[in-house]
Parts: sequence; structure tokens; C-alpha cells
Amino acid sequence: MSTSANKQFDAIDNIIFKEGLRIKAVDIHPELDLITIYLNTKAVLSQNISSYALLRGVEKPQLLQYELIGGGIGIHWPLLDEDLSLKGFLQDELRRVVKSDKAPIAA
Repeated sequence: MSTSANKQFDAIDNIIFKEGLRIKAVDIHPELDLITIYLNTKAVLSQNISSYALLRGVEKPQLLQYELIGGGIGIHWPLLDEDLSLKGFLQDELRRVVKSDKAPIAA
């Protein structure tokens, strides 16, 4: 978790920890290079599996052997020794929205 010098949460930490945002389920489709994350708010985040070096090229049976950690603030693959955080997924989603020429951004 990223904190500033005065131990305050950043905006994404606030959403996760103060508002209780959590991963509820994960759906993995290596044939589509897709991992879908379902949140307790019914929001859905999608990422390319190939974006994560340790998941890239891994067979589906291994990818399906994950567990939610920290009460839903992360995903852990014990066989691969890989962890991905909800904060990282949210940061990636924000980057994608901000960089998109289709996303209107209010001034």
C-alpha cells in the first residue's frame, strides 16, 4: 500500500480501504489473453494476461489455481509465486481511461 509521509491514504487506497472495495470473483481466459475481475460494487475490470510477465504463457490449469488474499484486495497464485493487487488493477484501469481518446475528461 502506498502512503505519503504523513501516513495518509492516497485516493485509490481510500476507495479500497475506507469504502471497502473488494475483488469478489476472477474469470481467466488465456485463449483470449483475458483476466476479468469482478468487484463487490458489481464493477468489472478486464486486463490482458500478457501484461503480467509471470502469468504470460502459463497454462490454464495453473492460472486457475489462484486465491483471493487480504479479504479481496489481491490475487495470489501459489504455484507461480505471483501476487496482483486490486490497487494495481485500479491504477491500470485509470491509466487506460485517461489515455483513451474516447473518454471525455471534464475540465
